[in-house]
Amino acid sequence: MAREGSSIDKTLAVLEALAEHHRVTDIAAATGVSKSTVHRILQSLVTWGFARPDGLGSYEPGPRILTLAGRVMHRFDPARQASGALRALCEATGFTTHFAIRHVDELVYVDKHEGRRPYQMPSRIGMSVALHTTAIGKAVLAELSDAEVLSICRRTGLTPRTPHTLTGEEDLLAHLAGVRALGYAIDDEENEPGIRCLGVAVFDHTGQVLGGISVSTLAMDMGLPGLRSRAPEVLAAAHDVSAALGAATPTRR
Repeated sequence: MAREGSSIDKTLAVLEALAEHHRVTDIAAATGVSKSTVHRILQSLVTWGFARPDGLGSYEPGPRILTLAGRVMHRFDPARQASGALRALCEATGFTTHFAIRHVDELVYVDKHEGRRPYQMPSRIGMSVALHTTAIGKAVLAELSDAEVLSICRRTGLTPRTPHTLTGEEDLLAHLAGVRALGYAIDDEENEPGIRCLGVAVFDHTGQVLGGISVSTLAMDMGLPGLRSRAPEVLAAAHDVSAALGAATPTRR
């Protein structure tokens, strides 16, 4: 609500509301700005090309918004946007943190911060990993429909990486139902022997799942209860990353 804000606050509130509301009355109700002020702001936005009248007494986002968005997205680097939250998570937990983006039927690590443990994870930026074997991958799969998950599985196969890898379609779907309920996924030595990870999905500016972040540790260094106890921190960091990527309210399908 921008009722008590500055003129700039009110202008930005009206511009943001224009994405969902088109009538002056609705925009005023959504922002708390008076109808006369909303109308005046909209006239200025029309002049600048950020809004346009629809000819029926309402307004729509203008072409300059798309032009500006296109320029920004051309330079947009998800890894750079996520780095601050990923680094903070690493410092808070002492674990190695990763940010991976989905690329078709696999994940690619685009950022990594090494933890304070006396060992290093074998992962590296640019490495591709499977969706069904990793915590990030399973967190991503949990945001897809079962039909989409099965399509991916049948294209790639559920190749085992360790004796703990889920290799049955029904087992994976049942596991993903649990991930959806918890909001995070665990890799319990399923991708690399002796390594445990906890991963959470992150979303882009369209509200769609982009990839995920994770914390990783040696199994001998952290049991499952201890790892699960860090879930709130990873969930909070994932929320921050999604916000940095432009996501409003991530929606689960």
